[in-house]
Amino acid sequence: MKTSAPKPSLDQTLDRANSDLVLIVDDVPDNLSVLHDALDESGYTVLVATHGEAALQRAAQALPDIVLLDAMMPGMDGFEVARRLKAAPQTAHIPIIFMTGLLDTEYLVAALEAGGVDYVTKPIKPKEVLARMQVHLQGAREKRQARSALDAFGYASITVRVSDGKLMWQTPLARELLLRYYGTEAPKTPEPVCQWLRRHVNDAVALTEPPRLSIELGPKRLTFRLHQQIGDSEGGGDWLIIMQEVSDESVIEAIALSFKLTPREAEVLYWVVKGKINRDIGDILGSSPMTVKKHLEHVFAKLGVETRTAAAGMAMSRIRQLHPQFEG
Repeated sequence: MKTSAPKPSLDQTLDRANSDLVLIVDDVPDNLSVLHDALDESGYTVLVATHGEAALQRAAQALPDIVLLDAMMPGMDGFEVARRLKAAPQTAHIPIIFMTGLLDTEYLVAALEAGGVDYVTKPIKPKEVLARMQVHLQGAREKRQARSALDAFGYASITVRVSDGKLMWQTPLARELLLRYYGTEAPKTPEPVCQWLRRHVNDAVALTEPPRLSIELGPKRLTFRLHQQIGDSEGGGDWLIIMQEVSDESVIEAIALSFKLTPREAEVLYWVVKGKINRDIGDILGSSPMTVKKHLEHVFAKLGVETRTAAAGMAMSRIRQLHPQFEG
């Protein structure tokens, strides 16, 4: 008996390396057919949806590079589809071109306010659509490459709207870091990040380098810096924020090797250098202040010193030799 091959997943059917992925949303089959054939012949990978719910589902699953969206559809119209795509962090960055036969100014304004970057009028002219797409795809492609490069080099990035503090977009690495350091997920931006952004956004607008935000998690710390404003500046606009995690685990290893300390003794000395008292060190390491005191006594003996200040000074001197960028 003949058996059919297993159906590939959606991700497996899309060759993202060699072509851009376009999602066409229209309830009229003839419109879909004309656009699908024109885009396919031009080398694009094409997905289609005939109603709003299907458009949202396919956009979330496939993350197209651009969406061609019919403004007027039964049920959920294109304006609502656009608003929902822009409200979801994973799809907010996707450019949307509206397709509309409505030429009244109020409808064109509504399309742009809903999140569209452009519009084409019906009846659809494939060459015009292709030309408009190229303009917006080039910008989206450059942003995507820049974001991928940031992640590849250990940086992460998010886009936050100043007016309400909403997290509009994030890289996969940023999602992981925000969850680990703050326990929050999109569309919620951690409150300390929102406060820092609002406090210093005017400095950034004036091209003054604002102070960076930093949060520690054990020997690791996460820093945030304002990079650039994106889009309309009304209400403070959207801001791209660059994040980077730095680990001092190599510093702790260097302390252990330099002074022949156990890993736990090296950790205790590291936190002494950072200015922590025994109770705080115990909380960080999950032990009692008395246990920390015992470790510290061993550290004093091995370093030949009698005070925390002397131990911290010796450790800092050695760290500066081996890790000049260390922030004590």
